Amino acid sequence: MSATIRSEEIESTPEVDSNLAAVSEVEAGIRDFVRNDIAYLRRPPVTSEAPAPLEPNTEATVNNVNSLIQRVAGSSLAEIEKLISELEGLRDLLHAEGQRVQREISGYAQLSQAAMKSTRMIADNVSQWKRAADGLRNS
Repeated sequence: MSATIRSEEIESTPEVDSNLAAVSEVEAGIRDFVRNDIAYLRRPPVTSEAPAPLEPNTEATVNNVNSLIQRVAGSSLAEIEKLISELEGLRDLLHAEGQRVQREISGYAQLSQAAMKSTRMIADNVSQWKRAADGLRNS
């Protein structure tokens, strides 16, 4: 997205000139940073085992970028690690609750089977008593 400003709309003042100079200085710094940052992509790969020593200016830039990334990402990483530990705790809780539910279901199944056996025994005894009572009436 680019914006064009007609020169007759802006009056040249020392403040505007200093702002433009600051903007162009920042842009030049960004250009230099990007050039230095991607310069290794243009270099042929080094075949030796030992990495080539960095120039002091490049090394300082790399250190600055690394410290910037660590500051920006530090709180995010801490938050992500906290969320991971909370999720692991929830996973353990769900696993334990799943095992508890399985034990409860197993207990209810055993109770249901015992109730069915008791009901069958009672029904068998009642049918025997009924047959015995019918036999006494008929005699």
